[in-house]
Amino acid sequence: MPELRLRPVVGADLLDRPVTGLYGTELPDPARYLSGGELVLSGLLWHRTDADCDTFVASLAASGVAALAAGPPEAGALPPALVEACERHGVPLLEVPVDLSFATITEHVVLELAAERVGAAGAQLDRHRRLLTVVADGGDLAELIAAGAAELGAPCLVLACTGHVVAGPEPDDPAFLVREFLLADRLPRVVRGVTLLPVAARGGPRLTSWVLVVSGDRTRDEVAAELASLVGVERARVVQGREIENRAAGPLLRQVLAGGDLSARVAAVGWDPDAPLRVVAASLSGGRAATTAGAAALLEEVLAAVAPRSLVAGIGDEVYALAPAGPWVDDVRSALRVLEPGLGATRFLVGISSPVGHTGLRGAAEEASHARRLGERRAGRTQVVAGEEIAFHQLLLAGVPEELRGSLRRRLLGPVIDYDAEHGSDLLGSLRVFLDCSGSWTTAAGRLHVHVNTLRYRIGRVEDLLGADLSNFAERVDLYLALQAG
Repeated sequence: MPELRLRPVVGADLLDRPVTGLYGTELPDPARYLSGGELVLSGLLWHRTDADCDTFVASLAASGVAALAAGPPEAGALPPALVEACERHGVPLLEVPVDLSFATITEHVVLELAAERVGAAGAQLDRHRRLLTVVADGGDLAELIAAGAAELGAPCLVLACTGHVVAGPEPDDPAFLVREFLLADRLPRVVRGVTLLPVAARGGPRLTSWVLVVSGDRTRDEVAAELASLVGVERARVVQGREIENRAAGPLLRQVLAGGDLSARVAAVGWDPDAPLRVVAASLSGGRAATTAGAAALLEEVLAAVAPRSLVAGIGDEVYALAPAGPWVDDVRSALRVLEPGLGATRFLVGISSPVGHTGLRGAAEEASHARRLGERRAGRTQVVAGEEIAFHQLLLAGVPEELRGSLRRRLLGPVIDYDAEHGSDLLGSLRVFLDCSGSWTTAAGRLHVHVNTLRYRIGRVEDLLGADLSNFAERVDLYLALQAG
């Protein structure tokens, strides 16, 4: 602005600093009123001694101002101490002509800043319109993310909280990003050079949200926020589509549990009646979010990536899903490990049946339910138990109420449990190893690292305490099941 006739006294090489605002002051230390980037105007009324200059300029430097424009209240040169202080602290100093009012400077600068901001707002509006056009023209999520990346000039992607990439490039560590998102006190959150923005459908919980990942710090970027909002529209469409598809799930799964010919219903949902299927049973427990609806939403999210044609419905206190068979059991485990940090005190248990034809679906549903209950007896906030991994006796025990299992265990093994407690021994452990080794003395002794005669003495003591004969196969089976029931 040559018309202002401001003369650089200090910092002629720093005049490319951007000016974000204007502030006039006669305070000796105005730091509390500065936020950085201001052109500071001062008539130097605060100046009494040379030390005042250093105090004033130091506060400007600490605040990160763009420059100081100063003019003495009367004609004369700027104080040498002020010039030296500006040189020492790296603050550009502009001399204001005596006949130029601060009001004129303010008018020129404010009008220039306003013009820049109007232009920036117009550019921002254009970017919003281009993103909206992608959605309005029927573009899919991949096209929207590509357009968002172009507008932001940065890579973008969308993650589900299972670690599944919904759209965009594969990140280096999706599990880490999901964990940071689920545990963040505030969102958006910047971590490892990317910003995590929430994408929820109808205000749903974080566990069933998507995450928009944008390179750089985008916590105050309106375009990034707009992109997250538009991705949320797509998220809502996905949820609505699942709701429509699952309208057939309730009646179908109820018929699965009741038994009967399901070939017509299976064909009605677009599946091959001859193709194998799996039944999934799931439940949430131990937290405020532990509801049937919450379990259904979470199971839908988990299966969406690994078995996208699944049907999910809540039946009583349990949630069931019917899905085309496939090698996706380990994928379910991986998904649950990723979302586990967001569960808090809640447990999410999943039982998966073996692959069966439609005529075997009722048995598969019972197997899945028993497998889920078997998961209750295992540690961890998440458990996935598949039918192929369960021995027959484990399925039988899973169907026995916990109180009854404890009662039977006590009735069959009580004297040995009491003896171990009183004498500090481990006859029960020796019995378990002996039965696990199918009654082989040498194998069991080797595993216990004891002499065969020592093991014979221990097992003989167990027989005496229980009044049992471990050469009898039926009694071995009873004791083995009692041990497994613990």
